[in-house]
Amino acid sequence: MVPDFYAYMSPRPEEEKMRREVVERIERVIKDLWPTADVQVFGSFSTGLYLPTSDIDLVVFVKFREGDTLPLWRLEEALRKHKVVEENSVKVLDKATVPIIKLTDSLTEVKVDISFNMKNAVKAAALIKDYKKKYPVLPYLVLVLKQFLLQRDMNEVFTGGISSYCLFLVAVSFLQLHSRENACSPNANTGVLLIEFFELYGRHFNYLKTGIRIKDGGCYLSKDEVQKGMLDGYRPSLLYIEDPVQPGNDVGRSSYGAMQVKQVFEYAFMVLSHAVSPIAKYHLNNHGESILGRIIRVTQEVAEYRDWITMKWAALSLNSLTLKGNVTLLVELQEMDECINNLSEEGAESPSSSSPPPSSSFSSPHSSSASSSDAVSAL
Repeated sequence: MVPDFYAYMSPRPEEEKMRREVVERIERVIKDLWPTADVQVFGSFSTGLYLPTSDIDLVVFVKFREGDTLPLWRLEEALRKHKVVEENSVKVLDKATVPIIKLTDSLTEVKVDISFNMKNAVKAAALIKDYKKKYPVLPYLVLVLKQFLLQRDMNEVFTGGISSYCLFLVAVSFLQLHSRENACSPNANTGVLLIEFFELYGRHFNYLKTGIRIKDGGCYLSKDEVQKGMLDGYRPSLLYIEDPVQPGNDVGRSSYGAMQVKQVFEYAFMVLSHAVSPIAKYHLNNHGESILGRIIRVTQEVAEYRDWITMKWAALSLNSLTLKGNVTLLVELQEMDECINNLSEEGAESPSSSSPPPSSSFSSPHSSSASSSDAVSAL
């Protein structure tokens, strides 16, 4: 069930192409303001673990004078001016822990978050790629879990949910500390792992007393011990996750709705464990519903949006190939014309040659009624 969902929801080539074009449009605006700026993609688009409706995360590296405030509003104004964003979609969150610009691309409706000079964001993306290689089952779990939280509006930190990065680290910890050695093998049963994930974080994990570390093979932390090393009276958050790329950072500190996430994880465990129980085999699924379909839905709106992307960007690719073919043909015809002219000139200089002018063998396709430009326009 999980592999099928993963195969269906994984990015299509047209979706990848569309997102690349969104990044290029925004990058042009940024480069217009700061020619030396370095724009990098991080987050789920960088790691390939994105859903069809996932945001694109961009970070702008540019030098500012010490004491200058981040030019969030200047960039926001430029994006509006170039009509890159939908008029009412752009928001500047300059008071957030990580100040960002949130926007929706005007052509594709793709949502984009832009931050400045966040080196750790790029490091985190590299870390995720490394763990994907180490645990082949990880992408399957993460994509299902992201869709599960998205449907319940629990996938955004600013609404109290857990971020993609936070979710990824939780999934890594789950695999690191799993009791079965074969749980991380490429042939592991991802359906069983999903149920066990929901059981652990929905029923057994002690959010009040326990924190998570994934460095050095992973372990659980006592929050009492963690607090001893914290300054100014700070306490570990409810979902305390030690950031492996930024010492001292608590990845779950803004996830104030962590207990609601715990509740929906427990709900998912109950639904799925009941669905796979021996008793359930004697009862028909509702309208042939799959087991995973009991907790996850892909809306018709999302399906139609993906079809629109596939049709439009596949057509653009086809037009690009056709244009490329036409240009190639034009070049070939022009080169052939030049070759014929050269041979004709050589023949004119050598009237004693017994062979007819080479151009005669090409007289039909290159007659005055069928020039190279006419051939291209007819395609």
